[in-house]
Amino acid sequence: MIVLREVADEFEILLLRRNRRLAGEWCQIAGAIEDGETASQAALRALKEETGLVPTRFYSGDICEEFYEADRDAITIAPVFVAYVDYDAPVVLNAEHSEYKWISLDWAEDLVPFGGQRRVFRHVRQEFVIRDPSEHLRIALS
Repeated sequence: MIVLREVADEFEILLLRRNRRLAGEWCQIAGAIEDGETASQAALRALKEETGLVPTRFYSGDICEEFYEADRDAITIAPVFVAYVDYDAPVVLNAEHSEYKWISLDWAEDLVPFGGQRRVFRHVRQEFVIRDPSEHLRIALS
């Protein structure tokens, strides 16, 4: 999931430094779907568990991130979601992460380890920052 906040007519993305899998790498929020959850419910749960944040607006990112995991010999295809949060919303990290930073999408591309992440960031910049996202992609918050 991509988390964005607006700062003086620009947007910043939230990156988290991982403690466990991919330890030391900067990444966006990620998580698995639990029994009985939809993908969007899992994304909102992961956002709350990993950061304590609750979005003000929530969207389907209209893109999937896909990658091969050699240790599992599996291809993962994961839908991307985009959450907007208030500028001053406090971030409270769980044990999965050691630190966080709000950063421009341009700088974020330089920090993440995978090309798939950079492709998603470019898509989000184009469709959620430069343009206003389509209301057809909006997911109701309950």
